[in-house]
Amino acid sequence: MIDTLRNVFELHGFMGIETRAVETGASLLKKGETSKQIYLLSRLQDVGHESDEPLAERLGLHFDLTVPLSRYVVEHTGDLTFPFKRWQIQKVWRGERPQEGRFREFVQADIDVVGNGTLPDHYEVELPLVMLEAMERFQAFGLPQATIHVNNRKLSEGFYRAIGLSDVEAVLREVDKLDKVGEDEVVKSLMQYCSANREQAQACLKLAEIREYEPHALREKFDALCHSYDVDTTSEHYALAIEGVETVSMILREAEKVRSHAVIADLAIARGLDYYTGSVYETSLEGAEELGSVCSGGRYDNLVSQGNKKYPGVGLSIGLSRMLSYLLHTQGAHANRQSPATVLVGVWNEENRDASNAIARTLRSRQIASDVAPTAQKIGKQIRYASRLGIPYVWLPADPNAEPGSENATDQVKNIITGEQMSADVNTWVPASEYGKQEIVVGSESAPAQ
Repeated sequence: MIDTLRNVFELHGFMGIETRAVETGASLLKKGETSKQIYLLSRLQDVGHESDEPLAERLGLHFDLTVPLSRYVVEHTGDLTFPFKRWQIQKVWRGERPQEGRFREFVQADIDVVGNGTLPDHYEVELPLVMLEAMERFQAFGLPQATIHVNNRKLSEGFYRAIGLSDVEAVLREVDKLDKVGEDEVVKSLMQYCSANREQAQACLKLAEIREYEPHALREKFDALCHSYDVDTTSEHYALAIEGVETVSMILREAEKVRSHAVIADLAIARGLDYYTGSVYETSLEGAEELGSVCSGGRYDNLVSQGNKKYPGVGLSIGLSRMLSYLLHTQGAHANRQSPATVLVGVWNEENRDASNAIARTLRSRQIASDVAPTAQKIGKQIRYASRLGIPYVWLPADPNAEPGSENATDQVKNIITGEQMSADVNTWVPASEYGKQEIVVGSESAPAQ
């Protein structure tokens, strides 16, 4: 999965970086996380004295890869060419309650484009399509088809302000709870914490109900909603909302070229974090909605800064561990092969091990993962050894003591899953595609995995 992501990211010109696991508390708190979600570090001799030191001055493990990126950009501004396109795949740590799809230690994969002062809006269209391309390839591993849900902060903010709500961040935080607490509780919260009356709260829910694949229909539904609540279409708030509608429409049009209905405008997507300023994204897997969003992100204009200098960006993050856990639960034996080898080359006796090693080298030169039996036991025991590791094929070299012309006088390969055995030439034999030669497909051609 990591190799697939790296291949897709680099095909689109993203550069890989790796940053340290430890950040200062001040950096970790930039995104509004609470101390309960951060694993703070202490030296043994300091245990018991943590409360004496301000949290901002403590050190902790990073809980995502956006905070390290913001520090990296500021520290290396003079060395980077902007827009700076980076991919990063590393472990992160977060104070979660472990459960299905949620871990305290997990692997995250990010792509971001960061500008210097400005960043064109078209990156809000391009980045989700890069992630979509990667997710399309994940179907080869047994993952379901992915759908990206997109909204835009300008759209939401313009509408909220147009109906008379001023605390946009508070409204977004409450709307973001729709899936968890339901409509009635969100209405109560909007009225209690956001100074909304019942009609305004209902209008927020009506906006969140809009879901649409087709750009023209999205505009029609949005305008109909505005009309029903007497929104002034000559106001600056409406103009701001239409900017958001147009950006979402661009994403829908471009995504349609990749796959029909690959992206849906979902105006319930709020992404409660207050640093997003443009498009926001969440991704669900068909038939595995209980996992929640497996890929999310958005546009941020103010997260990365140095003095008065801003470095706007667009980024998305995939939770690889969450998707891998789904595969392990759904793919059975295919996901539980202990060895990556496709072939175990048998050894008749230790004096002939060189012949078995030569066969394995030839298979590897053809990108067929191969191992050699550790000892020259009876062939039945070597087959059982391959079976325990999940290796589907055993290669039986020509027996040096076999009668000329007999079956054992030629190389044989046995599929220990089906029981089929046949003569084989090490220079031309290929395994069945479902557990054989690994390839990364690029366009209409294919290139062996490195």
